[in-house]
Amino acid sequence: MAKDIVNGILITGLIFFISVFIPILGFIGALFIPLPILFYRLKLGRQYGGMVPAIAGLLMALVVGEVSLDLLFFIELLLIGFILGELIRLNLSVEKTVGITASSALGSGLVALFLFSLFSGQGIYAIVSQYVAQNLKLTMVLYRQMGMPQENIQMISQSLDKIQAVLVSIIPALVTMSTLVVIWFNLLLAMPLLKKKFLFYPDFGPLNRWKTPEHLVWSVIGCAAALFVPSLTIRLIALNGLLILMTLYFFQGIAIVSFYFEIKRFPRIIRIFLYTLIGIQQLVLLAVIGLGFFDLWANFRKLGRPADPA
Repeated sequence: MAKDIVNGILITGLIFFISVFIPILGFIGALFIPLPILFYRLKLGRQYGGMVPAIAGLLMALVVGEVSLDLLFFIELLLIGFILGELIRLNLSVEKTVGITASSALGSGLVALFLFSLFSGQGIYAIVSQYVAQNLKLTMVLYRQMGMPQENIQMISQSLDKIQAVLVSIIPALVTMSTLVVIWFNLLLAMPLLKKKFLFYPDFGPLNRWKTPEHLVWSVIGCAAALFVPSLTIRLIALNGLLILMTLYFFQGIAIVSFYFEIKRFPRIIRIFLYTLIGIQQLVLLAVIGLGFFDLWANFRKLGRPADPA
């Protein structure tokens, strides 16, 4: 028992170390933080499994050295892993598992941000704006270290204020989108891991057959139409809503891609290459989102239709 707790803390700490101190791999590494928390919650139970994120969180706080949005981000990742472990034991549907986890993480994060705002004496907008500005400066430093041409760096530097304003305005969508992606990513990774270790994993059914509710398309149409309303507040709300909906249609699009990878029996190495291409190439990513959206009418996987005898 004690060995498992120590292993869980060490694995989580190693992923945290990579996320903080290795710039390019940092964001990718952070995606994996909930996985060991989820695993040891299911293996050790609530009481002992809960010791892993609790101790790991304290170590993270010591490394970060101050109460900040970065620390809040990592604590939320720990929380996501633990909540996923709790909900997997309840054997809920995949929609409820993802929805409850996302709502819990976002709700607790909002409360923590509000408390941080009270103690720091700054407004939430000012805190978020300052955080975005700091990360943009770090991004520029990274670009210089990577050898980006000076004219490109200068052009981006001149637009930093506008980029900052745009990012702050869509931060609710960005946070929600990243939360959903982290949950989705860790659920997919947890499936083979838990089955290999003979731990319980719910029967979500074939996830490459998953699709969004059909009525959700009206939300997309409504948000798109609201972008043309004169009110800036309404346009910002619509833009944030549209970005979140795009994430859901990305999940449906990637399910379609996975479906055809399965039936065409693509080799694993080709699948990894194409999934990587989707992750790093924006145009391919948009195509996958479009695939998910238009699946409502095209029914690319022929779900609910009789199989072709041929």
